[in-house]
Amino acid sequence: MKKMKKLSAILLTAAMALSMAACGNSSASTSTTEAASNASESTAETQADTASSEAAESTASNGDLEDFSIVLDWYPNAVHSFIYTAIEKGYYAEEGLNVHVQFPANTNDAITMTAAGQADAGLYYQPNIISTATNQDVPVKILGTIVQHPLNIVMSMKSSNITCAKDLKGKIIGYPGTVDNEYFVKAMMEHNGLSYDDVTMQDVGFDLNTSLISGNVDAVIGTYINHEYPALQKEGYDVTYFDITKEGCPDYEELVLVTGENQVKNESDKLARFIRASRKGFQDVLDDPQGCLQILLNNQDKANYPLDSEVEEKSMEILLPLMADNSADFLTINKESWQNTADWLLKMGIITKAANIDALVTDIPQ
Repeated sequence: MKKMKKLSAILLTAAMALSMAACGNSSASTSTTEAASNASESTAETQADTASSEAAESTASNGDLEDFSIVLDWYPNAVHSFIYTAIEKGYYAEEGLNVHVQFPANTNDAITMTAAGQADAGLYYQPNIISTATNQDVPVKILGTIVQHPLNIVMSMKSSNITCAKDLKGKIIGYPGTVDNEYFVKAMMEHNGLSYDDVTMQDVGFDLNTSLISGNVDAVIGTYINHEYPALQKEGYDVTYFDITKEGCPDYEELVLVTGENQVKNESDKLARFIRASRKGFQDVLDDPQGCLQILLNNQDKANYPLDSEVEEKSMEILLPLMADNSADFLTINKESWQNTADWLLKMGIITKAANIDALVTDIPQ
């Protein structure tokens, strides 16, 4: 069997975030947006100046509102519309909060910063949360789920006739170099009576779409049904995909709201207020998805992280049924789902001991 990458890679990589594109910059009076990206000194200085200006305006208008910092999983896109809606409509301010949206400089900032008490909350991924907490004893706590099902898909050109995992035999699969996608492919091949050796994994980094349409790979994993797929469709490419949960991978929760142990012990009321306001924002997204998406688009940073309105509209259509369904409401915790994912991670050897899900779950009074 091909040598799998070091297990610790999953703890440092937010594989589920690699394809989430674009960012916004809120100018709402109840929020400042602090870009944490270190891409360039000039960009950082510009973002810092913007944040300082907004902070000054916010202090003047918000009085005694309590600051609340949330670190996103990636740059703002349709999945974050509930936050920007709650900012714009004053729901956080009604709860006494002045929400600061931070963009991650590193893919694991949302979990490391919250665990260290450097941010109040963050958005991260269920498999990575379990593995990080279990293998490294990172003091992280779950507040609720945002996206309840996977967005990750195996995508290919329709002309390749790849419709299921069995069709991957003998093929080259492009992926973003992250160990969780290696294990997903391994699980799918074994589920279908094949071996991980039956495919060739090619690390293509961020160039998933380019690698596919250029013919350098036969299929890609680590692409998202709400981003890469509609983006290529809009560009006129005839692409198709299959659902990895139908091929032996767990029905894990894609995006989760997390915090640190100290915040739960010392600021539970503050967290509860954030959750209440966020749920109001999400209800507005359900009631008026186009209007709430427009709030996000109005606050995007076009110069650095432009959003494509058509792609984001399609993304919103795909996301909403995955953010709240009959199995669970928005920002609730399904312990059975967490245990099922933890059991799969243990079976695959991604975690080295049984996860203590009860220790991860919080019970914040609402």
